[in-house]
Amino acid sequence: MAYSLTLGAIAFFLAVIWGRPLINLLVRNRIGKQIRIEGPTTHQVKTGTPTMGGLMILIPVIVITSALNIANLLGWNIIGRSVLVPMTVLLLFGLLGAVDDLEGVRGRRSKGEGILGRWKALAQIILATLVVLFLHFVLDLRSVAVPGIREKIEIGLWYIPAAVFIVVAFSNAVNLTDGLDALAGSLAASAFTCYGVIAFLQQQVWLVAFCFTLVGAIMAFLWFNAHPAELFMGDTGSLALGATLAVVALMTGQWLLLPVVAAVYTAETVSVTLQVLWFKLSRRLYGQPRRLFKMAPLHHHFELTGWSETQVTQRFWLVGILCGMLGIALALL
Repeated sequence: MAYSLTLGAIAFFLAVIWGRPLINLLVRNRIGKQIRIEGPTTHQVKTGTPTMGGLMILIPVIVITSALNIANLLGWNIIGRSVLVPMTVLLLFGLLGAVDDLEGVRGRRSKGEGILGRWKALAQIILATLVVLFLHFVLDLRSVAVPGIREKIEIGLWYIPAAVFIVVAFSNAVNLTDGLDALAGSLAASAFTCYGVIAFLQQQVWLVAFCFTLVGAIMAFLWFNAHPAELFMGDTGSLALGATLAVVALMTGQWLLLPVVAAVYTAETVSVTLQVLWFKLSRRLYGQPRRLFKMAPLHHHFELTGWSETQVTQRFWLVGILCGMLGIALALL
């Protein structure tokens, strides 16, 4: 654990040091966030804030993890290969998010739109499937831990569709939550800390190190993303963090706890799903669409009820910490 915490501190300082040059580079190249007009009007002042800030997280983590595991990679040690899986997921989904961010800034579609939703979803499913096949057939992961049951339950080939769904779902969940300053990042730091502790309890040393390296880099990003944000993570960060969190959960076997540990992400996704379904259903039932929430995702609903952006972020973060504590408690069962 001392080794892992030290890596987290190193990742923090490396990311903070190059944070300002990254922001200047993004500003110089006019890679600024386009705020969609259907969002809260108070967010329009954020237009032009540099996006693609996920690079501040991804690059230090990838550099540190690669440097520490080069010997394992060359020797094809199973421990080295296992920790390279979440690192590869971080890279691949980060690249997908970067393309989406650039398309949203400079693409031919409406500003802020990014890649067509169906094409992005297809890319996420393909990437998730490739990763899960590796987990299942190479690392031999095919079970799930259930709180209160000592032995993990083997689910065979059902592991593949379940795991693909989890990776895609949480990749989008973090993306949906990334709408307020420091919200998605603070929740990600809490969730990776929780799974780092769970991995430590399982003595998965390399996975613990990876989790806390990520936490350090995320904290450095939050240094610049604190309200009022100088930098947004964009899809570059949100897609990568969500997918990587899901893969870490799968590697610990405690993926049933993911909706608990990442309860706020789950609630944000459910709020969007319910809003869309009720909007369509009510139009058929009553002749005009109705809404369950003032606006979805959930954080916008609370903004429109009178909470300030800082209040929403801090209160959601507190809920995230408490849910993470509950998740660790359930893992100990």
